[in-house]
Amino acid sequence: MASFPARVNEKEIVRSRTIGELLAPAAPFDKKCGRENWTVAFAPDGSYFAWSQGRRTVKLVPWSQCLKNFLLHGPKNITNASSLRLSRQNSDGGQKNKPCEHIIDCGDIVWSLAFGSSVPEKQSRCVNIEWHRFRFGQDQLLLATGLNNGRIKIWDVYTGKLLLNLVDHTEVVRDLTFAPDGSLILVSASRDKTLRVWDLKDDGNMMKVLRGHQNWVYSCAFSPDSSLLCSVGASKAFAV
Repeated sequence: MASFPARVNEKEIVRSRTIGELLAPAAPFDKKCGRENWTVAFAPDGSYFAWSQGRRTVKLVPWSQCLKNFLLHGPKNITNASSLRLSRQNSDGGQKNKPCEHIIDCGDIVWSLAFGSSVPEKQSRCVNIEWHRFRFGQDQLLLATGLNNGRIKIWDVYTGKLLLNLVDHTEVVRDLTFAPDGSLILVSASRDKTLRVWDLKDDGNMMKVLRGHQNWVYSCAFSPDSSLLCSVGASKAFAV
C-alpha cells in the first residue's frame, strides 16, 4: 500500500485546489505545439517549472513569479513570468540575471522531462576540463528532454541553449530521472526495453545499459540517497 512520507500533511492534499492554468498556444501551421501535453517537472530548488506544450516544444517558466501572478490575478494563462530576480552566477561570474522564460524546440515529440542540478564541490570525472562544456565550481541547472525518436537532449535552464544530444535508445524515451546527490547522473527508460545510465559531467558518456525488462520500460526513480534505482515496465514488471 502506498503512503506519503511523514513530512506531507495528507489533510492538506485533500483540501487542495486549482490555483491556475497554463495554456499551450494553438499552432496549426508549424505543428510545433498544440497537441497533448505529456509531461511536467519542477526544478529541485523550485526555481523553474517545465511543461511539454505538445508535439516538439517545452516551456521553461520561472516558478516563483508564475505563482505570484496566479495569486494576484487568479487562474489565468500566464504569458510572461520573467520579472522576479533570482540570484545565480552567470558565465562571467558574480553577476545576477533575471530568470527568463524559454520556449525550447526539441525537434520531436517530447515524452519525458527531468531537471538535474549539480553540487559544485563534487570533482569532475572528465579529464579534459579545459574544453568541457560545463563550468565546474558553479551550480548547474539542466533540463533533460526524452523524445519520440529515442534521443535525449540536455538544455541549460538559464539560457535555453542545447548542451548535449544523447543518442543510443532505439525507441521512445518514456521517463528520465537524475540522481538526487548532485552528481548529474541521468537514467533513461525506453520502449526499447532498456534503461541507460549517462554521466553528464563526462560529456554525456553512457556508463551502463540495464536490460532486466522483457518489455517496454515505463518509469524509473532513484532512492533518496541515490544508492538504488527502481523501474517499472509493461507486463507488470518491476525491477530494482
